[in-house]
Amino acid sequence: MRSQPDFSRLRQVLLRQGLPDRVPFYELFADKPIKDKILGKPCLLFLLPSPDLDQLIRNEIEFWSRLGFDYVPASPPFLFTTKVSISRDTASLTLGARLWLNEAATNIIKTRADYERHQFPQVEMINWSAFDRLCEMLPEGMVAFGQLSGVLENVMWLMGHEGLAFALADDPELVQMMFDRIGSALLKLTRLMLERPRVGAIQMGDDMGFNTGTFLSPAALRRYVFPWQKKLVEATHAAGRPFILHSCGNLTKIMEELIEEVGIDAKHSFEDAIMPVAEVKRRWGGRIAVLGGVDLGVLARASVEEVRAYTRKVMQDCMEGGGWALGSGNSVANYLQPENYLAMLEEGWKCGSYHAA
Repeated sequence: MRSQPDFSRLRQVLLRQGLPDRVPFYELFADKPIKDKILGKPCLLFLLPSPDLDQLIRNEIEFWSRLGFDYVPASPPFLFTTKVSISRDTASLTLGARLWLNEAATNIIKTRADYERHQFPQVEMINWSAFDRLCEMLPEGMVAFGQLSGVLENVMWLMGHEGLAFALADDPELVQMMFDRIGSALLKLTRLMLERPRVGAIQMGDDMGFNTGTFLSPAALRRYVFPWQKKLVEATHAAGRPFILHSCGNLTKIMEELIEEVGIDAKHSFEDAIMPVAEVKRRWGGRIAVLGGVDLGVLARASVEEVRAYTRKVMQDCMEGGGWALGSGNSVANYLQPENYLAMLEEGWKCGSYHAA
C-alpha cells in the first residue's frame, strides 16, 4: 500500500465538499509498538528532541504515508498532569507497561488551596523544535494534524470524576476556575499550532461519555465545557482549518449542540455497542463528517476474512454522499491484530474508489 499523499482529499471529506477520488483514511493516533511492527522500524513515541529524531520522524512519516494516509498526527509536548497508574501490559505488542488513570491518581485538585498550589504547565515553555522538524520533513501533499487533549478530560484528570462531581455541587466557582485555566491554555496551544502552515487540521481528544450517556449532565457540559470547545473551534476556523472532535461514549443527547453550538466539522470514535457508524452517518452525516467506525472488537478478535467482510459492509453503508473516512472506531491500539488492521486498509484500497462506486 502506498500512494502520493494528497491532503486535499481528506480536507474535502472533513468539510463535506463533494466526493474525493477515493475514501481517505483517518486515525487519531497509532500506538508505537504496532507502528514499529508494521513498518519494521522504530517510530516516534513522543515529539521530543533526541539524537535520532530525524530518523524517527522519517520512519513516522513513512508509516503513515505507506499505509495511505495524507497526514501525520502530531502532539506538542504539553501535559497538564503526569500522575498516572502503571500496570503490566499483556498485549502481544507492548512497551512492557500500560499507563492509565484511576480515581486515586486523578484527585490532585480538591480545593481552592490545591488549585493555588498546583504548578500548571505554561504553554510558553513548550519546546517546539521536534514538532517543527516534523513539519519541515513532511513530503509534498502531506500535512500534520495538530493534536490537543481535551477540555473536560484534563479537568477530570486533575480533579477526578468523583471530585469534580462533588465540586459541581459544593464549589461551582472552583469548577469554573478549573475550566477557565485548562480552556485558556488549550486555546493558546491551538493558536500556536495554527501558526504552522503545515498544520492542516486540529484534532482534539475529549472523551465525554460512556456506554449509556455523558459523564456530566448536558446542563453542566453546556455551562463549563462547550464554551471553551467552541473557542477552540472558532480559532481553528479563523485560521481556515477544519476541527475534528474525538470523543468516546454515548453522546446522542449532546450531538445537536456539538454540531450547532460548538461547531465541530467532524466527529470520531464510535463503537457498535453504542451506535454503529452507519447509523451515525445516517443521522448526522449531512451536517458533519463522520470518521472511522470499524469496531475495535472486530479488529482485535475477528479473523482476517471476517474483518474484510465487516469493512466492506461499513464502506457500503457509509461511502454514499462522501463525508466519511475509513478507519478504526477509536485508535490503532497495540492489542489489535496487525494483519487485521492491514486487511481493513486493503479493503479501503480495493473498494474505496468513488469512480467505481
